[in-house]
Amino acid sequence: MDFNALTPGKAGWAGVAADALMVVVVGETVPAVPAPLAAALGSAIADGDFALKEGRTLTLRGLAGVKAPRVVFTWAADASAKALRKAVAAGVAQIKVGGTKHLALGVAVGGELGAAHAEAVVAALADGTYLYRATKPSASAPPRLLQASVLCSKAEHAAVAAGLARGRAIAAGVELARECANRPANVCTPSYLAEQARKLAKSYALKVEVLDRKDCAKLGMGAFLAVAQGSEEPPRFIVARYQGAAKGTAPLVLVGKGITFDSGGISIKPAPEMDEMKFDMGGAASVLGTLRAVAELGAKVNLIGLIPSCENLPSGRSVKPGDVVTSLSGRTIEILNTDAEGRLILCDALTYAERLKPAAVVDIATLTGACVIALGHHRSGLFSADDALAADLLAAGERALDPAWRMPVDDEYDEVLKSNFADVANVGPRAGGAITAAKFLQRFAKDLRWAHLDIAGTAWRSGKDKGATGRPVALLTHWVLAQAA
Repeated sequence: MDFNALTPGKAGWAGVAADALMVVVVGETVPAVPAPLAAALGSAIADGDFALKEGRTLTLRGLAGVKAPRVVFTWAADASAKALRKAVAAGVAQIKVGGTKHLALGVAVGGELGAAHAEAVVAALADGTYLYRATKPSASAPPRLLQASVLCSKAEHAAVAAGLARGRAIAAGVELARECANRPANVCTPSYLAEQARKLAKSYALKVEVLDRKDCAKLGMGAFLAVAQGSEEPPRFIVARYQGAAKGTAPLVLVGKGITFDSGGISIKPAPEMDEMKFDMGGAASVLGTLRAVAELGAKVNLIGLIPSCENLPSGRSVKPGDVVTSLSGRTIEILNTDAEGRLILCDALTYAERLKPAAVVDIATLTGACVIALGHHRSGLFSADDALAADLLAAGERALDPAWRMPVDDEYDEVLKSNFADVANVGPRAGGAITAAKFLQRFAKDLRWAHLDIAGTAWRSGKDKGATGRPVALLTHWVLAQAA
């Protein structure tokens, strides 16, 4: 979809040539909507056809004096980007049908439109029109909406155009992440993720290295390979480098969990909803999406993505509860539960990250069901002992409308990971499971500025809207751009 900032001519919003005009009205009092739209809106409110309430929309056709054949009114609680995104999301459902190819959008915000507003519009439209079709031929028709014009004044034009450009790049990254995660595990294998990284390299001049099983064994990645050994599918350790700053500038490193299917291994999961474990590579998908967004925007930063990817399956070769393996760091790990596999592949990746001399490292993983219990599906869990890094990531999430919540990493939580047979156990008791998982990873990040994002509750939706969300590409992209600035 193409997005552009458009300054209307003398006829104002009513004179814009588009298939549909979406008008976002803001606040609890009737806003100052340009004529002749104001009369139609006033009548609709008076007659009870439209209410100033969240989720309410109204579609009118053939309004006298309005060039667009369809007008959709939708309501925003206030002038924030967050409220605007919700309003546009409600309105987009009304324009997805009926042949709308070009949408014009005006916001009666009562103040200036800014870059954040424009970015929110892109996010809402991209999310609302996304349609997975890779393995569903019945949904092969492309979305009808091809162009969206955000109406703005001359004074607002530069900021709106900048916000649209940033939003477009992030939306493309989100879509890449969703496309990877939505594909079934017999398609999206570790080799498939490696191929997506290579495609990015060709499009955006990234440097990509893919390590196979022998390469990882030679390095000593015993924890990663322990998870991979139960599957016929070969593991891949992907290293993707974007260089937008001087060669000697310390890179930011993103580490994404890439378990392309997680059965739980010998500690097998219950059958219900196990199909959703194809989404267990959501962290890896978000790293690819962020690399795409950052590269498209040409950010002046060095960014490296590390993706340890394999399947976690039961077989005669699978790692067993009670087995002890040696990680890349040299620490031994007693595997008490084979379904706590994400931390095993991530710990070797974190040790690998040390050789890159990074400015900061963030790992992203659909790591624990405990984080879903703690935070639900709205905010991702953020863990870090570095206050400045945590604050930067939280702020990036708020700007991106992709929020996180900081969780504790107190030393006392580490006690439960002690083992009689190895340097550390891979799980502790059930209580505080998201925190103890983070504490396990922290042991392998002692020499790094490190943060961990547990996205188990935010990387995908279940139910009738089942599918990947592409989170936290937006958060990560905003964080990387802020570090570049």
